[in-house]
Amino acid sequence: AVEAERPGSRVVGIDRSLGMLIVGAKQRPELELVAGEAIDLPFRDRSFDVVMGNFVLAHFSKVETALFDVVRVLKPGGRVGFSSWSDGSDAYQGAWLELVESVVPRDMLAPAYAAAAPGHARFMRPEAIQETLRDAGFRRIRTERKRYQWTYARDELVDGLATWTVGRFVRQMLGDRGWESLMERTRARFAERFPDPLNDFRDVILAVGSLQ
Repeated sequence: AVEAERPGSRVVGIDRSLGMLIVGAKQRPELELVAGEAIDLPFRDRSFDVVMGNFVLAHFSKVETALFDVVRVLKPGGRVGFSSWSDGSDAYQGAWLELVESVVPRDMLAPAYAAAAPGHARFMRPEAIQETLRDAGFRRIRTERKRYQWTYARDELVDGLATWTVGRFVRQMLGDRGWESLMERTRARFAERFPDPLNDFRDVILAVGSLQ
C-alpha cells in the first residue's frame, strides 16, 4: 500500500518477501517498509488516498480477495494504480530456468511455477485488468501499454534471483551449499551469455482507477 508521495504524506511499502524488503530498503532507505500479505493488509480501514501495486496482480491466487482488502484501506474517492507485464519471459528468465531445471526436475518445480504468477496470461491483456478493477468497484479506469528499458548490473540480477518465488523454492530444496553451487554456475553462465550492464526491454500495462 502506498499513499501519494507529496509533502507531509505518509508513504508505506509492503511485500511478503523479506528479501524484497531488504532490496527496497537499500534503494529507498527513507521509506517505511512493512512485511505483510496483500490479502490481509496490516492497516486500518480508510488509511490511504492511493494504493499502488507494481507487477502484483498476476501473483494473486485470489485477486478478488486482494482487491477487496485494497478497497478496505482506501479512503472514499481513493485511487489505485497497477502495472502488469504484457509480454512473455525474456532471455534472462529462460537462462535461469534452464539452470534450475538442470538440478531440480521440472515436475518437482511445478508447485513453484504455479505459485509464481498464476494470473500472468490473464493480466497480459488490458481488457482483463479493466474487468477485474471494475468488478472490485473501481470506476474511471484507464489502461495504457508502454515499453520500458531497464539497465542494471548483471550481478544485481543474479543476486535478485533468490527473492523470486522459484528461487526461494529451489534454495529451500537445495540447502545452502547446493544453492551456492547453483549461484556460482549461474554467475558463470550469465557472464558467458550476457553483457554487463544488462539492458532489459519489457512491455508493461499501466492501469489506474478510482472509487468514484
